[in-house]
Amino acid sequence: MKSKIFVAVAGNIGSGKSSLTQLLSRHYGWKAFYESVDDNPYLADFYKDMNRWAFTLQVYFLSKRFTDHKRIVEGSESVIQDRSIYEDAEIFAKNLHLIGKMDKRDYTNYLELYRVMMQYLQPPDLLIYLDARIETLLEQIAKRGRDYEQSIPRAYLEQLSTHYSDWMSRYTLGPLLIVPSDEVDFVHERGDFNRMLMLIQGKLMEIGYQSQERSQVTGQS
Repeated sequence: MKSKIFVAVAGNIGSGKSSLTQLLSRHYGWKAFYESVDDNPYLADFYKDMNRWAFTLQVYFLSKRFTDHKRIVEGSESVIQDRSIYEDAEIFAKNLHLIGKMDKRDYTNYLELYRVMMQYLQPPDLLIYLDARIETLLEQIAKRGRDYEQSIPRAYLEQLSTHYSDWMSRYTLGPLLIVPSDEVDFVHERGDFNRMLMLIQGKLMEIGYQSQERSQVTGQS
């Protein structure tokens, strides 16, 4: 049985990654690694001018996530990570290039850096993907009220969702759990969270991890 586990939570903007990361961290006692959002020096500027800041932002995210991923793999604690390093290249940088916000030279440079990093990283033991409709994403983005996110176009979220679907169909790095998250409120409804836990616990047992659950009580995040 595994005594240490590395779980990553993937999903589009507004899908509930951070909330699920926090809840599972509390429940299992796993250390949580969160995406650099509130302390990100480029994010607000990026949403104002994607052409100017796309490459800079993606390199920033790649650097931060590589550092976190390396610390997770080399450490002795069980960890849950809010968004994986793979999403940076498979989803966000790819999309920015395809919609003309990152030119070919910068994108090629970015991919070369990403591929070098991949040679030194061990994949997560489990990837949880939160699959949500665009309407759900827009609702959650509005609820959390980050000013710079309110200007995100629906079309941008749709493009990201398309890339997520494609990536999920090709994901072979390790065990994968896809969770449709439109009809569940795992943050506020204990029953929904417990149903989510049953799915996750089943997957953890498949990969040989013996969990040490701390609490069955959910909390708002």
